[in-house]
Amino acid sequence: MATISENPLILIDGSSYLYRAYYAPPHLTNSKGEATGAVYGVVNMLRSLLRQYSPSHVAVVFDAKGKTFRNDMYSEYKAQRPPMPDDLRTQIEPLHNIIKAMGLPLISISGVEADDVIGTLATQACAQGRATLISTGDKDMAQLVSDNVTLINTMTDTVMGPAEVTEKFGVGPDRIIDLLALMGDKADNIPGLPGVGEKTAVALISGAGSVDNLLSDPDAVATLGFRGAKTMPAKIKDNAEMLRLSYDLATIKTDVELDQTWQQLERQQEDKQALAQYFTEMEFKRWLAEVLDTRAATAVAATDQAEAPVAANTTILATDYQTILTQEQLDTWLLKIKQASLVAVDTETTSLDYMQAQLVGLSFAINAGEAAYLPLAHDYQDAPAQLDKQHVLAQLKPLLEDASIHKVGQNLKYDMSVLANAGIQLNGCRFDTMLESYVFNSVASRHDMDSLALKYLGHHNISFEEIAGKGAKQLTFNQIPLEQAAPYAAEDADITLRLHQHLWPSVEKESGLSQVLLTLEMPLVPVLSAMERRGVLIDSLLLSQQSEELSRKIDQLEKQAHEIAGEEFNLSSTKQLQAIFFEKLGYPVLKKTPKGAPSTAEEVLVELALDFPLPKILLEHRSLSKLKSTYTDKLPLMVNATTGRVHTSYHQANAATGRLSSSEPNLQNIPIRTAEGRRIRQAFIAPEGKKILAADYSQIELRIMAHLSQDPGLLQAFSEGKDIHRATAAEVFDVAFETVTTEQRRRAKAVNFGLIYGMSAFGLAKQLDIPRAEAQTYIDTYFARYPGVLRYMEDTRALAAEQGYVATLAGRRLYLPEIKARNAMRRQAAERAAINAPMQGTAADIIKRAMITVDEWIGQHTQGEISMIMQVHDELVFEVDADKAESLMHTVCELMATAADLDVPLLAEAGIGDNWDQAH
Repeated sequence: MATISENPLILIDGSSYLYRAYYAPPHLTNSKGEATGAVYGVVNMLRSLLRQYSPSHVAVVFDAKGKTFRNDMYSEYKAQRPPMPDDLRTQIEPLHNIIKAMGLPLISISGVEADDVIGTLATQACAQGRATLISTGDKDMAQLVSDNVTLINTMTDTVMGPAEVTEKFGVGPDRIIDLLALMGDKADNIPGLPGVGEKTAVALISGAGSVDNLLSDPDAVATLGFRGAKTMPAKIKDNAEMLRLSYDLATIKTDVELDQTWQQLERQQEDKQALAQYFTEMEFKRWLAEVLDTRAATAVAATDQAEAPVAANTTILATDYQTILTQEQLDTWLLKIKQASLVAVDTETTSLDYMQAQLVGLSFAINAGEAAYLPLAHDYQDAPAQLDKQHVLAQLKPLLEDASIHKVGQNLKYDMSVLANAGIQLNGCRFDTMLESYVFNSVASRHDMDSLALKYLGHHNISFEEIAGKGAKQLTFNQIPLEQAAPYAAEDADITLRLHQHLWPSVEKESGLSQVLLTLEMPLVPVLSAMERRGVLIDSLLLSQQSEELSRKIDQLEKQAHEIAGEEFNLSSTKQLQAIFFEKLGYPVLKKTPKGAPSTAEEVLVELALDFPLPKILLEHRSLSKLKSTYTDKLPLMVNATTGRVHTSYHQANAATGRLSSSEPNLQNIPIRTAEGRRIRQAFIAPEGKKILAADYSQIELRIMAHLSQDPGLLQAFSEGKDIHRATAAEVFDVAFETVTTEQRRRAKAVNFGLIYGMSAFGLAKQLDIPRAEAQTYIDTYFARYPGVLRYMEDTRALAAEQGYVATLAGRRLYLPEIKARNAMRRQAAERAAINAPMQGTAADIIKRAMITVDEWIGQHTQGEISMIMQVHDELVFEVDADKAESLMHTVCELMATAADLDVPLLAEAGIGDNWDQAH
């Protein structure tokens, strides 16, 4: 590879990278729906170049608006190019602003192209002995390469000097113009010589030397000996004018009149305040964190109406952080906590696992900037004396358990569980900043404290890695010296309080949002904490047996795959799959990866499996392998040594629509439609003397659709207790309800659920394996029979576009940043989400309300006969006393049915068994 001289002049082809970044994934947008991907791609490339080469002289060069001198030479030059996409045009100004704020000279000259400006500057520098590095993806620039000029393409990580140019193109840099003139260039609409491709062009140049030589003696070409040489003289003579024009069009101008010489292209200091503003607007959070001072970050303004504006010109300084090491200090803070209208509370522990975590200390904040850390168990060598842990907790316990002392935290469920393990029931949990952010705008940001501090306060928190290190040598909190631990912990409490003070006013002014927070999300926190700590009993022996069975099935599938392929190969190797599928077996290429290779993604395999056996086997192999590694192998290892049970973590602030998710283990993804998935559920068992009770909402999203759409047909079907899929089949197929066949009901069910998720006729046709026209007929007939549904969908799309969000019945909002995206695919995806989110979100709100209601009933009216142990989708799972299971089941179903007031009956159905599968 060509070597790059130290501190070269770097000339960056901004226009080349702008387009390449625009079309390359990821296609980013900010929370306002504004495209940001091209800006991100170009700035990322710039940062990488600057970091790698630290140039003292640099320029970013863009094409100017309007025509150039080449258009005067040839009116068809670049005439075939479509206009710049609107969502790329909107990114140019912010990109230019960021480049200038980075201290980089930016050049754009009317009447010429970026190539010409770069060519002129490179030629000037080269004449004065300054090495030049041109960053571009444009092959035309190869004509500028010399011993002093090198090309670099950061997207493909290739560097080209003279030798690399010759190797790639078959001719040296001094003959690149000749090559381009002969070949032409479809991208620029340079005509070239008709019928001449790269191979022939290289042969012509190798034999004749140049275009000039070809034009001066065309007949000599006939003797060159390559295929088609004998017909070439006539072709050259007939197209001589066009060949000369092509040569001129392909030639980069190197004498553009410039206001600056290369010596004046000095890199300047970054304008960090401007960069902070631009990175905030574009929502480039990692880069924002880097430009913000970690100790005194100046906040920048956010402009979107769905954003809680960042406090302007606010600095966050650790001016009044204390470390509590004496009883006198503790007494002072105990009094402050008692008298505070709201206190921020945060725990520091030894683990993120709430079941394993040992309490190391607590931090408190009562006013912005006034915070303290109370260390309890720092045990590193020479650690200062700390107050006795049990004595301190005994003094704190009454305050922490006092519901009249209001607390705020960040992810209070974790703190609640840690304190519960220490014998303290945290009460008075009034606010949680994670949930405030989530309820305010679930898609605007991640909802961890560091992200929220950056987004809403413009503050970069001390990171845990800063004080604890990374990787295998990372310290646990008890090993961190107090000089570092105390500011970190106190800051957590301080930032939590500030975030609440910032977010709550924005949530409070929207009554729907405040109700979702105060009546759903906050009351759910202790319910989830208790459910997590309770855990679920599993049969490890059964899972071990299933792992062995799955291993045998996986091995059999692997052998079948090898037999079909005619050779052994690694079923997990993408490259080997591509070779088997598309080279050896000749399967059709349905989709390509971003790098142009045939895709073997799951959706491709699903489609190929309709026609070929190997993809079907591969899908089953993947499914069983995932079940084995994720559940049958892993679940027994997750049994807590103390409780003998498995304890999942429920996440309130993950899914955009309000649904709960879970991890370690992920209970939501255990299949129910396969025998293997049901066997995993059989391993979730009841302890001796107990039964498993599983209660599930029946067709809840369809019932919500009926309520929202107010379609008379749907309302009537549900009110009469009809099988909704059979009722739909009767309407769609125009048959009597009683005569609907099993197949007709199956197809109607696909229509019912498909429309909820915005499925097209194409998607429905694929699912049912029917012609697209037939699927369209089903959809058209459905809307004709249920016009209220069509009206709801059209109205919802229009409302979402107008206000930028949709809402659930409870008032929860889902913002749709791409609802006005100029890219049709992204806009249509947002429209589908707009239709589905009110149903899915309302279902999430209803199950949360049910959990709160049932939990209150359990606490007030039962004496340990029933415990809630899991929530999965629209289902609640309980352990119940075997002798009271039937009566408890009826009460649970009744309570769940009262969780919402819909215009159709809300129905919960339940079952009882020795394990989860039996009960479902």
